[in-house]
Amino acid sequence: MKIGFIGAGNMASAIIEGITASGLVGSDQISAHDPDARKLRDLAGRTGITAFAGNEEVVAASDTVFLAVKPQYLPGVLEQLTAQIVARRPLAVSIAAGITLAHLDGWLGPNVPVVRAMPNINATVGRAMTAVAGNAVATDSQIDSVMELFAAIGRAIKLEDRLFPAFAAVAGSSPAWAFLFVEALARGGLAAGLTKAEARLAATQAVLGSATLLASSDEHPWQLIDKVSSPGGTTVAGLNVLEERGFSAAVVAAVAAAIERDVELGDVH
Repeated sequence: MKIGFIGAGNMASAIIEGITASGLVGSDQISAHDPDARKLRDLAGRTGITAFAGNEEVVAASDTVFLAVKPQYLPGVLEQLTAQIVARRPLAVSIAAGITLAHLDGWLGPNVPVVRAMPNINATVGRAMTAVAGNAVATDSQIDSVMELFAAIGRAIKLEDRLFPAFAAVAGSSPAWAFLFVEALARGGLAAGLTKAEARLAATQAVLGSATLLASSDEHPWQLIDKVSSPGGTTVAGLNVLEERGFSAAVVAAVAAAIERDVELGDVH
């Protein structure tokens, strides 16, 4: 499999570093182009991939092409590459937020196999959560090959294209909210006398361990909450304040706001 990346930003770099480190695809089988020559040069130096001077060279060298540019730039990029992509018919994999399969089919035509993928920032540490969907032309084998690539940097699921905005909110935006939660926990510890380093370590490890426990358990989150909560204890006192201040309602509202913004980002022409 020869893979090319149109764009070499943070997410593309994380994917490249993840799949090369896993041994799934050799660095000699991967190429990329990015208008930021220094960024591209640094990535090639770290991973051993081929850095091309233009997007056309990437498409010509690849049977799978990752469209890894910001959604607002994707129409312009594809305008220059559509004829070449239609002629060669590589598998096109888009990771642009808000860009639906219908958008991509409209730009590339009905005969190009397209897979839409939505990883999150945790790809940088090999713990991504990715949703994958294919258009009518993409074969099961092609979709599975993309799933395998993203499984090398975390976990991947097949999802209907219409559900991507919800997934993007729950899995894509939420790491930032988790970071905010850790920061708030640490500030609480700092106010009570812990050092900055102690508070941050305690908060980070608590959230990491809690996520690991939940992922390995068949129990509902509320069942685990009950296990931590003793009647009249400290945890219950804190839970009561969180709910009084609207913690759960705020998170649900944040998901709704992120979904709304994802739909707005997809309003491109």
